[in-house]
Amino acid sequence: MRDTLPLLDLTDFPAIRRHRLDTLQVNLGYKCNMKCVHCHVAAGPHRTEMMDEDNLALIPEVLRARGLSTLDLTGGAPELHPGFRALVRAARALGVKVIDRCNLTILFEPGQDDLAEFLAGQGVEVVASLPCYSVDNVDKQRGKGTFDKSILALQALNRLGYGQPGSGLELNLVYNPQGPSLPPPQAALEADYKRELGEHFGIRFNRLFALANMPIKRFGDYLLSKRQFHDYLRLLKENFSAANLPGLMCRNLVSVDWQGYLYDCDFNQQLGLRLPGAGRPHLRDLLGRELDGQPIRVAEHCYGCTAGQGSSCGGALHKEPS
Repeated sequence: MRDTLPLLDLTDFPAIRRHRLDTLQVNLGYKCNMKCVHCHVAAGPHRTEMMDEDNLALIPEVLRARGLSTLDLTGGAPELHPGFRALVRAARALGVKVIDRCNLTILFEPGQDDLAEFLAGQGVEVVASLPCYSVDNVDKQRGKGTFDKSILALQALNRLGYGQPGSGLELNLVYNPQGPSLPPPQAALEADYKRELGEHFGIRFNRLFALANMPIKRFGDYLLSKRQFHDYLRLLKENFSAANLPGLMCRNLVSVDWQGYLYDCDFNQQLGLRLPGAGRPHLRDLLGRELDGQPIRVAEHCYGCTAGQGSSCGGALHKEPS
């Protein structure tokens, strides 16, 4: 896989600084039961990188010490980590909101038969990837049979109360474009999703997050192979909106890799762009170190988060009315 960092490191992206830290986003490992074309982590069944027990044990300590409100768990498929459930329980016992970035098909993997019930029982917010509401587009991007499994998983989550009014169980879906284009307006696309999934499959969910694809790892390699890399970067830069800068997720989030090292965001993590400053900051450093007001490491891929309506782990930054 070709490294895109040399094409991204020199940048004129505006200098930005952190606000108050409230979210710890942890990549528990790169092992996944899927191998999606758009994956910026290059996760898959063959990956063996997984967080060890010592780093896992630090997470609740950091949540408590820093008074953080949210633990955002990602991967790979975070649920495949043997310590996933114990970590969720520990965070919830502290009153911390837990987000599980779920690929939906994981619910049908061996040993995960009761995963949906566990998530519901712990009140975990599920953020689920579903890049389209049609079978052809989903299977093209994520593998044959993915759409049908995803629908069954969403229906199972609905039966447990996810996405249902008044349940308190939040179910949000994630859209990614099929190729080198910006996501369409999030509000209109969410309405389409709710109509199509509701009418055809009886599925309900809370919100849709429309995310831009990042020109790194597997998607970056795809762009290079199609000779579309520079055109895509140009598209992102031409659609830059300074209005998106205040809401960037890196302002109040820190990303933790499977070895416990800290980054400004998950994308910087995959590029190996460490937090600015000396040394290599680690999860244990957060027990006694504040990040508020610190500079954020930027590169050309940051235009992906600021193009058009903006893009973050919580979807569009500039939300048009529904």
